[in-house]
Amino acid sequence: MIKNIAAREEDINKRVDLYLAEKFDLTRSGVQKIIESGGLKINGAVKPEKNYRIKHGDILDFEIAAPREINIIGQDLKLDVLYEDEHLIVINKRQGMMTHPAQDNYEDTLVNALLYHCKGTLSGINGEIRPGIVHRLDRDTSGVMAAAKNDRAHLSLAEQLKSRRLSRIYNAVIFGNMKADAGTINLPLGRSKKDFKKVAVYKAADPDNKIREAVTHYKALERYFYKNNNYELLELRLETGRTHQIRVHLAHLGRPVIGDEIYGLENINKNFSFLNGQCLHSKAIEFTHPVSGENIFIESELPEHFKRVLELMK
Repeated sequence: MIKNIAAREEDINKRVDLYLAEKFDLTRSGVQKIIESGGLKINGAVKPEKNYRIKHGDILDFEIAAPREINIIGQDLKLDVLYEDEHLIVINKRQGMMTHPAQDNYEDTLVNALLYHCKGTLSGINGEIRPGIVHRLDRDTSGVMAAAKNDRAHLSLAEQLKSRRLSRIYNAVIFGNMKADAGTINLPLGRSKKDFKKVAVYKAADPDNKIREAVTHYKALERYFYKNNNYELLELRLETGRTHQIRVHLAHLGRPVIGDEIYGLENINKNFSFLNGQCLHSKAIEFTHPVSGENIFIESELPEHFKRVLELMK
């Protein structure tokens, strides 16, 4: 499948790999492989240079593989179910489990487990890849997640999420101390221009360029001093739910979540080498039941790796 693109004024001087990755929601490495294999022509000529910068008047012919048929199967994977009825299910996702299939990873995700557990009865609004998924957690973030078993529940939960009536509470252990015991981080987020897999802070929201408002509220719960460094246990409430929001907001302030391999500090993470990812846990969720109208508040225990960190620092 060849995509024909005429460069716009605002695209001039952008790296072609970054531009194509953002435009077609692909990974930067995936775009680079296509370029290296001759899958990009600029003004009719093959351009293998991934760092080529777009010029005025450029015509790009970009070859993307046609989407292949995907069959997502249910798998009997262990699930920690916190709440379930005929309309929805709330689980405590373990660290290391992807929320839904992506690229060439179509097994061992939460969706595979939910398809098996719910006998295929999940909302179809998000399609075959993400049935029932209203909101997601990063692979290495553990904790509470809600999924919808039918479209009515999905639409209700999605609307509550959009209107900020669905509340999500997190716990995180960070390097250093926040300047105040409680506060709000209001910093717009968008894909990094340097690395498409990352998210970065921008000066102002710009929906046209997928830079959106991002608001995180925090409260300090406890402070620690361990191996000559300060650490802090935070409670965080998401007002918005952008990709990597908590992790990027805290890292930008110089207070990264420990164990975070993408936005964290390598020398600090070495003190917690037993961690397999960031020490960030979705502690609780609160919403209005889509059918009964009842207020639902569901809380989970901290996972063992999180408890081990806190015990170590006492």
